Amino acid sequence: MFKRLSSDIRGILDRDPAARNALEVVLCYPSFWAVLMHRIAHFFYRHGWFLLARLISQTSRFFTGIEIHPGAKIGERLFIDHGMGVVIGETTEIGDDVLIYQGATLGGTGKDKGKRHPTIGNNVMISAGAKVLGPIKIGDNCKIGAGAVVLKDVPPNCTVVGVPGRIVRRDNMRVDATASQCDMDQIHLPDPMLNDINYLMNKLKILEERIAELEVKQDGKAIQYADKEAGNI
Repeated sequence: MFKRLSSDIRGILDRDPAARNALEVVLCYPSFWAVLMHRIAHFFYRHGWFLLARLISQTSRFFTGIEIHPGAKIGERLFIDHGMGVVIGETTEIGDDVLIYQGATLGGTGKDKGKRHPTIGNNVMISAGAKVLGPIKIGDNCKIGAGAVVLKDVPPNCTVVGVPGRIVRRDNMRVDATASQCDMDQIHLPDPMLNDINYLMNKLKILEERIAELEVKQDGKAIQYADKEAGNI
C-alpha cells in the first residue's frame, strides 16, 4: 500500500508543474485523497464488505468531488487533475500512468450486468468533459480530446475527438510511455471535421471566383454581340 501511495505521489509531481513537493500533494490534492480512499474501499469491496466500501467511496466523493466506485480497478500513478465531477464506474479498469481531467466520465450505457464500463490502457490522457461509455477498450498511449464521447474501441497510439468520438491517427507516431514528462497538451489535437469544413470553404471560394470570371466573360460577349447587331442595322 505505502509503495503504491509513494508511486501515486511521484506521478502527480511528475505531471503537475504546480506541485512543489510531496507534502503539498498529500495535504492539498483531491486526486491523492480520492485514490487513497479508493484503495481502502476497494480492499473492503474485494473482501465482501460492500456497504462499508460504498460508505468510504461516498465520503470520499463528498470531500473531493471525485466519484470512484469501490469495484473499479486502478493501476499505479493515476492523476485526476482538479477532478471535480469525475465519475468512474464499478467495472472500470484503469492501467498505469493515466491522466484524467475534470468532468470526465468512465461510465456505462445501460443496466446490463457484468462488465459494462470501459477498460483504459497505460499512459492514456482523458481530457476535460470527455465521456468514455460502455465495455469498450482504450489502447495504450491514447488521447481522448476534451468533450469527446467515445462509444467504440480505440486501438493503441490514437487520438479521439468529437461527438461521437472519431479516431485520428497521428501518423502512427507512438506517444513515449517512458518519457519523463507526460504529454498533457489538450489544445493541439487534430480535428478531421474542421479540416473537412476548411476544405469545403476553400473549394467554395474557388468556385465563386470562377463563376465571377465566367460572368464577366459572358457579359463581355453579350456586349460585343449587341454592338455587332447595332452595326448591321
